[in-house]
Amino acid sequence: MSAVPDADAPLQNYRAEFAPMTANALDAVMAIEQAAYAYPWTRGNFADSLRAGYEGRLLRTSERLLGYYMAMKGVDEVHLLNITVAPDCQGQGLGACLLESLAAWSLAQGAQWLWLEVRASNEGAQRLYQRQGFRRVGLRKGYYPAGPGPREDAIVMSRPL
Repeated sequence: MSAVPDADAPLQNYRAEFAPMTANALDAVMAIEQAAYAYPWTRGNFADSLRAGYEGRLLRTSERLLGYYMAMKGVDEVHLLNITVAPDCQGQGLGACLLESLAAWSLAQGAQWLWLEVRASNEGAQRLYQRQGFRRVGLRKGYYPAGPGPREDAIVMSRPL
């Protein structure tokens, strides 16, 4: 585990660490996932990703889980599948911290690019990704579930490492 640097002003209220996501953490992961999204991943999505060997990382304090990500390594790229910060902790720099952790891990794996999809309606996440060096490169029509109406488009973004 590596500690989150104390020098990061947005993180000054936390003494947090990164840890691998394990099946034992899925209750806490699911509590955040269900609170954060209208269409959350299922426990099975996380369990399958862990069994497949995908990189799951937690950001936590000794008292609670603050956020997490799940990513899949490719030949020279990493695809971010899920990144979530607990709703009551959003807007405090934790998403950027998670993305930087992902970038560092990706570089260590020999990746040259990070890729992700984000809901077209999720402007806050798009701004975060842009601040972290991601650029819009495409659109996936009807990618996300969106209730009884038509499915929502996903914006495809990438970042060179």
